[in-house]
Amino acid sequence: MRFGYFDDVNREYVITTPQTPYPWINYLGTEDFFSIISHMAGGYCFYKDARLRRITRFRYNNVPTDAGGRYFYIREENGDFWTPTWMPVRKDLSFFEARHGLGYTKITGERNGLRATITYFVPRHFTGEVHYLVLENKAEKPRKIKLFSFIEFCLWNALDDMTNFQRNYSTGEVEIEGSVIYHKTEYRERRNHYAFYSVNQPIDGFDTDRESFIGLYSGFEAPQAVVEGKPRNSVASGWAPIASHYLEIELAPSEKKELIFILGYVENPEEEKWEKPGVINKKRAKEMIEKFKTGEDVEHALKELREYWDDLLGRIQVETHDEKLNRMVNIWNQYQCMVTFNISRSASYFESGISRGIGFRDSNQDILGFVHMIPEKARQRILDLASIQFEDGSTYHQFQPLTKKGNNEIGGGFNDDPLWLILSTSAYIKETGDWSILGEEVPFDNDPNKKASLFEHLKRSFYFTVNNLGPHGLPLIGRADWNDCLNLNCFSKNPDESFQTTVNALDGRVAESVFIAGLFVLAGKEFVEICKRRGLEEEAREAEKHVNKMIETTLKYGWDGEWFLRAYDAFGRKVGSKECEEGKIFIEPQGMCVMAGIGVDNGYAEKALDSVKKYLDTPYGLVLQQPAYSRYYIELGEISSYPPGYKENAGIFCHNNPWVAIAETVIGRGDRAFEIYRKITPAYLEDISEIHRTEPYVYAQMVAGKDAPRHGEAKNSWLTGTAAWSFVAITQHILGIRPTYDSLVVDPCIPKEWEGFRITRKFRGSIYDITVKNPSHVSKGVKEIIVDGKKIEGQVLPVFEDGKVHRVEVVMG
Repeated sequence: MRFGYFDDVNREYVITTPQTPYPWINYLGTEDFFSIISHMAGGYCFYKDARLRRITRFRYNNVPTDAGGRYFYIREENGDFWTPTWMPVRKDLSFFEARHGLGYTKITGERNGLRATITYFVPRHFTGEVHYLVLENKAEKPRKIKLFSFIEFCLWNALDDMTNFQRNYSTGEVEIEGSVIYHKTEYRERRNHYAFYSVNQPIDGFDTDRESFIGLYSGFEAPQAVVEGKPRNSVASGWAPIASHYLEIELAPSEKKELIFILGYVENPEEEKWEKPGVINKKRAKEMIEKFKTGEDVEHALKELREYWDDLLGRIQVETHDEKLNRMVNIWNQYQCMVTFNISRSASYFESGISRGIGFRDSNQDILGFVHMIPEKARQRILDLASIQFEDGSTYHQFQPLTKKGNNEIGGGFNDDPLWLILSTSAYIKETGDWSILGEEVPFDNDPNKKASLFEHLKRSFYFTVNNLGPHGLPLIGRADWNDCLNLNCFSKNPDESFQTTVNALDGRVAESVFIAGLFVLAGKEFVEICKRRGLEEEAREAEKHVNKMIETTLKYGWDGEWFLRAYDAFGRKVGSKECEEGKIFIEPQGMCVMAGIGVDNGYAEKALDSVKKYLDTPYGLVLQQPAYSRYYIELGEISSYPPGYKENAGIFCHNNPWVAIAETVIGRGDRAFEIYRKITPAYLEDISEIHRTEPYVYAQMVAGKDAPRHGEAKNSWLTGTAAWSFVAITQHILGIRPTYDSLVVDPCIPKEWEGFRITRKFRGSIYDITVKNPSHVSKGVKEIIVDGKKIEGQVLPVFEDGKVHRVEVVMG
């Protein structure tokens, strides 16, 4: 069943029926999702977004799900009142349309011949949201309406706002000046920032106190001020500060009226905090308001936004016979990769939105998906992440983007983390050809007295694994590896402690990870190549010995007969083995080891991937492991604490499905690679919205596995490493246009039935217009490549760096 459709011309997802049970449908004011969309829309980096997110009300766990947000209430002369966004009043609308585009949401609602269209977006280089409301009287008689705007301010610190009631119910403060409501809670003491909500015309009243506006026993669906048709002109003093403008509006037949609301954020230098004693300095707010006085100002800002996205998304564009594939690659997958750049995993529509910091491992992987769009920002992100590494090569698990420091509360000890830095750095160099990044001086643990080149950081990342091997010669797992819920050293009995951060019960020198072994080989090969290209031949030979040794060790101690083991526990017992009662086979080592090339020559790779299909495949993707754990295993940790079929306990953890798709291309099975890609790609799930239940244009973190009562239901959309890895899988390995240290390599691995495809790729200052033909209907193999009319040898395209378009014709066979 479909609840909307794609408008590919305008690059929007359109919803025409508001009354659905699915929280992703409306987004009309849902704080967390809209913050993700709008805050990253302006191209602002995470640091600004983190501050901007704090402006509005963020109470995350509310009932109904879509409660609290940016609302406009319309009250007509007969007392009927409604909201054009359908929620929260939920009155029937004669017309409804919600368009979710690139950096904006546009919602239209019509009732009784009155149409209201609201466009929400964050302009480029602007620390605020614009809410552009257009009212149109489509009736044949004049109309008089009363309009109430509504937003609720957060008291700055989201966690404190939800818990410290004895303080927060006494701190709320506002100022009202003209048509602008200023939120200045705590400004007079330690803060130098405030928020404001403005409208571009004189108002007839206002409210700034939530209880006065809503009423003691009312809700968002029927605020007392709206029901009675009159504002209270309340001035918040403690309690819950809000901003509501009241406007009395007359519309002649066919008349339109434009209103521009701005929800803004201002920081003042300490010495410029005050206009006069007790009155905040509003200069910067007024400058922001001045930028949006007319509809033309709004349209100009939207045009800028469109041009911004045209530039970003235009760097890779594909043309295939499959419109869903084109849509995902050209628009939505890249868009989601940019969201993860801005916010990483610090917030999610389904989660609290309270930032713990962004993951070291996560952010390095995200770089793989956005480096082609914003290489200069990827470069800085790599250097920032490297600065939270310790001198022994280990790292903090989380990075705080506002302070650029590691999260002490979480700490380190996740032994796969350092290796991801090698992969992100190599991806950056391959994309840009910029080897100078390796010479950048970067501190350890943000200590300026302890600096080394980025190359030295990579070297310590590599040797951290070499220096932390277990009894079998496999890497020690530490607190966890990629699977944060596989806690082999934890042994937790306390329900209130974190599985990841509790003190390990044992010394941690026995439990080993086969997954990290595969990752070490994958990253290690890149490190070896980097050494060679820097002329460090002895360094390269030494590193290569360790890589080859790990391959041997993995084949000897990490192979279980039909698939790769997952790990050895703290007692040296196998995890992810046919010898186990439950959790016999895991997805992670199958994908990672084959991606690294382990077992390709002796047939183990093919066997492992066949086992993945036999035991882990479902109609909605590959589950993480099988059989699911039916009880809590104290020696395994959090993974066994989830109900069967959810999250890491046999859920479809979408992040690692692309690893298996890539692995299938390593052994040349294009049909199977694309089958895996399709199963978790949202565009192909549009027809099962009643099962999937999340947006048909963004990847989810998890889909309920076959052991779950709701198999196929997705959760935690938007902020997931699935976005980056899916983009890498389809563009670099299935379509096969992959950056290397030298240039672009052409190595498609596609379904045999495909006739071919076309891909346009901006790369190192030139545009490669690549047409791939598949007359022999093979999955893999390149027979001939012609560049600008001349045949070349091999599969590596020349580097031109001349700003021109170069035509590339590829014939598979």
